[in-house]
Amino acid sequence: MKRRVSGKKTSRRRAFAALALAALLGPLLGGVSPAQAGTPSLGGRAAGAGDGLDRRALRQALDAVREAGMYGIYSEVRAGAQTWQGASGVADVATGRPVKPGMLHRVGSITKTFTSVAVLQQVARGAVELDAPIGRYLPDVVPGERGQKITVRMLLNHTSHIADHVLPAFPSLAQPSPQSIDDNRFRVFTREELVRLALDAAPTGEPGATPGIYSNTNYLIAGLLLERVTGTNAEEYITRNVIRRAGLRHTSFPRTPHIPGPHSKAYESLYGYIDPPRDYSVYSPTWITTAGSIVSTVDDLNRFYRALLRGELIGPAELAEMKRTVPVLAGGVLNYGLGLYYFDLPCGRFWGHSGSVFGMGTDSMTSEDGTRQVSIGVNRAKYQSIDENGAIVLHPIDYASGAYFLLAACGESAAATADARVALPPYVPFAVDRVPVRR
Repeated sequence: MKRRVSGKKTSRRRAFAALALAALLGPLLGGVSPAQAGTPSLGGRAAGAGDGLDRRALRQALDAVREAGMYGIYSEVRAGAQTWQGASGVADVATGRPVKPGMLHRVGSITKTFTSVAVLQQVARGAVELDAPIGRYLPDVVPGERGQKITVRMLLNHTSHIADHVLPAFPSLAQPSPQSIDDNRFRVFTREELVRLALDAAPTGEPGATPGIYSNTNYLIAGLLLERVTGTNAEEYITRNVIRRAGLRHTSFPRTPHIPGPHSKAYESLYGYIDPPRDYSVYSPTWITTAGSIVSTVDDLNRFYRALLRGELIGPAELAEMKRTVPVLAGGVLNYGLGLYYFDLPCGRFWGHSGSVFGMGTDSMTSEDGTRQVSIGVNRAKYQSIDENGAIVLHPIDYASGAYFLLAACGESAAATADARVALPPYVPFAVDRVPVRR
């Protein structure tokens, strides 16, 4: 159902354009959590200190997300040696088929962490220098002065200021309308083609300037860099040297438009411009590849980040580089490293990434000491509405999912203390990759 736009159409579209370009240029509710914006910490406690897994409370909190309007949500929480998995809601609204914790899921920009790890493996080998210009390796892809100014590091931490390719690839989103998503659902893009679209657009700033601007195109170029220095297809290299090395059994780059195993449907609302929400679980992943096309499970995501932060995939020097953060604008401000960012929750610092593609959102975060992990997946995206100023209006789902995440990450006592101190959700999951639209 197409929604009518009010008489303030032009001003609202301008405001919405700014919001939306920060969105697939960057993160779901804004990149910065109220915890970062001033929520008092709980005395510097380690994440979840003294709190095990209250399975009943976790189940109730997960159900609350469904009751708030989410179609289906699934999650895995780890606290030391304890593990809890849960799911609530339906995978198919027509049939009532339930979601399950082990379902495969499109994880969107969490792919960026995998790609960054692969590049840093090449850094460790001496095949790539982080502060070398990308033009040294890909003079035909990023030619001329830009290729000499933009370094590999700038690609990985989003300070290259290369525009995002998604809006040029799906131009109807500027209306907003899903028409170009439907038209290009099975189109096979090449990375080179998409990078050209981004390079033809106006840059978002000077290379290296902070704050950076989140851009998926950076990680398409990182994929091309991997191919140039390894002589291997980027997805194949990442599969062999990152996915398999981490021992992940249910994680892959899909070879077809279909998710390769049991999965939920993926319901896209486009902030009310697709009504009722439409299933986008099937599409060609070539529009996002090394920036966002991986399929995984919540269990595999926890395994991946645990292996990464324990130093099992890259060495300590490379992991330290991943954790060197700069401010990156992505709806709000992210503390972004190299394919990895952190949030300071009331119970401590958590590292990880989030992601969203058409109809699905994912979040995976791990405490600084590795003892606490939370991964969640949802099957309904952009369910919020937009106000007259082009700002996202928080939905009950946001409050419920934020409360669930905080409970899962920090434990019941920490979550209860934090909830008593803030009026907004203490943590809003799915911090990256809203689809850009305009109003």
